[in-house]
Amino acid sequence: MQVDFYHLTQMPIERALPRIAERVLAGGERLLIVGADERQRAAVDRLLWEYASESFLPHACTGAGDDAAQPILIAADVNAANAARHIALIDGEWRDEALTFDRVFHFFDEERITAARAAWKALAGREGVERRYWKQNEAGRWEQAA
Repeated sequence: MQVDFYHLTQMPIERALPRIAERVLAGGERLLIVGADERQRAAVDRLLWEYASESFLPHACTGAGDDAAQPILIAADVNAANAARHIALIDGEWRDEALTFDRVFHFFDEERITAARAAWKALAGREGVERRYWKQNEAGRWEQAA
């Protein structure tokens, strides 16, 4: 399984997350988006409807409809009711339950860098876990740093 750490330095989550979601869906996969804060989840819900007029990212928040039918499901905890194999942790908080997925996108900013480093170290040497660290360059493009 692969864990991608995304250090948000130039681009906010509001610009990074939809691009990741598009790629996951384009690959025929489903995505679970997890954030503990209800306001952040509501903002992501609006974002996925409005971020680009030429694009549509079908999604719902947990409990808003048929969770199992949602290509993208936004939730407060790690419970893939939509059978997603990809998970995006959007609040900077690492959750070990994410290790049951095929791929994890762990987003964090400067406020959560200490916790992200601790998660990075904790995953070192774990069998079957491939870690990647992505950081934005001055132009805002993602570069693999580790």
